[in-house]
Amino acid sequence: MIKRIFGLECEYGLTFSPTGRVYLPIEKILGYIFEGLIPNSWPSNAFLTNGARFYQDTGCHPEYSTPECDDLIDLVMHDKAGERILESCLPIAEERLREEGLSGDIFIFKNNTDSLGNTYGSHENFLMRRDVDFWKVSEQLIPFFVTRQIYSGAGKILRVSGKSQFFISQRAQHIHEKTSSSTTSSRSIINTRDEPHSDAEKFRRLHIILGDSNMSEFATYLKVGTAMIVLTMIEDGFTIPNIALEEPVKAIRDISRDPTLKKSVKLEDGRSLTALDIQQVFWERAGEYLQSHAPNKIFSEIHDEWGRVLQLLGTSPIDLVREIDWITKQWLMENYMANKSCGWDDPRLSMMDLQYHDISRQRGLFYLLAERQGIRKLVDEEAIELAKTIPPQTTRAKVRGDFIRFARAKNRSYTVDWTYLKLNGYWEETILCMDPFCPFNPRVDELLSQVPHNRLYP
Repeated sequence: MIKRIFGLECEYGLTFSPTGRVYLPIEKILGYIFEGLIPNSWPSNAFLTNGARFYQDTGCHPEYSTPECDDLIDLVMHDKAGERILESCLPIAEERLREEGLSGDIFIFKNNTDSLGNTYGSHENFLMRRDVDFWKVSEQLIPFFVTRQIYSGAGKILRVSGKSQFFISQRAQHIHEKTSSSTTSSRSIINTRDEPHSDAEKFRRLHIILGDSNMSEFATYLKVGTAMIVLTMIEDGFTIPNIALEEPVKAIRDISRDPTLKKSVKLEDGRSLTALDIQQVFWERAGEYLQSHAPNKIFSEIHDEWGRVLQLLGTSPIDLVREIDWITKQWLMENYMANKSCGWDDPRLSMMDLQYHDISRQRGLFYLLAERQGIRKLVDEEAIELAKTIPPQTTRAKVRGDFIRFARAKNRSYTVDWTYLKLNGYWEETILCMDPFCPFNPRVDELLSQVPHNRLYP
């Protein structure tokens, strides 16, 4: 079982609700968000001291890419740190509004669709071996990713034939291909863009763009953790025969529109299985794989949680409230409908659907529920607060974060990307960082020695 680098890219929804009649374009609002995060002297498309990248994506969405992680809990922590970083920008941005004589509320949502039906993504990246056949791996992975939504979906109210109903996944209805190099015009289950940001002879990138953004830390853990196990076992030759879906794109949509989990989908060999059945096949095969190798504590824990969740999905899904996003959201809405004697078409439910994803801990429905009734947490707030500025200590992200601290402490202009660090201007220097597993660089260590520790970490 090889060590692996992985990360998440999350595009956030952004909107402004003015208290008066003056409405600002969303580009202006996003500019205020950037001002709250990145000093004016630094680039607006920037890497941060925690090694993450923050930038404007297509459609004027703020996007946060986690630093490279090789530990699953680190990934969950840094994904949450992205929420907290953006949340901390809200009061600063709203103060900028007041300085211009305007007032209103800025909302940032960690979701995947807006009121006009546009979608924006939550992408997963896994460094994978170059020496395995990418297309054979993809064919094995597609049934897994299509059915994984039964525990990774974020839930969504959609109108079908003029009637509102609850769907498991936000992204499922926006997927059009099995594989594609595009992330917008022909969204696919697996994106084929090959940008490993490392030694291209050894590695390539597995880029997954069909997943939902998760508020639940546990859902993020399970979504990424199960994918890690399945990718690793397939790379090692532990494949599953006769698991290909007849129509994967149709299957992902059919599964999403059936929260009872009873809908079956057709396989190429003529069988019909439910999403739960297919996930059970992958879980059992993963168990065989783990038993055939030396014990791996992390994989064993993920596999145990995966099995527990599948068992509850089949017998008592309500027991997964506060762990799985779509089940939690559906439970909240059904309780509301029972109390208010209304149905899925009630506009207040659509508002709840959106408010669940508000990253503000003072008003977001997910966080209000967490405060009052508890949501399963995997990392504490102190660790998340540290992750806002401190990178993972076991990957290349540490080198990047340290370099940015040095450049800012010395007031030097710099340019940073995933694979290089550059001091601009006088004594210009470029430092290559091609190994994502390496958390140190002699030249960066030498630069750090020029700055007192209390200036790097005030």
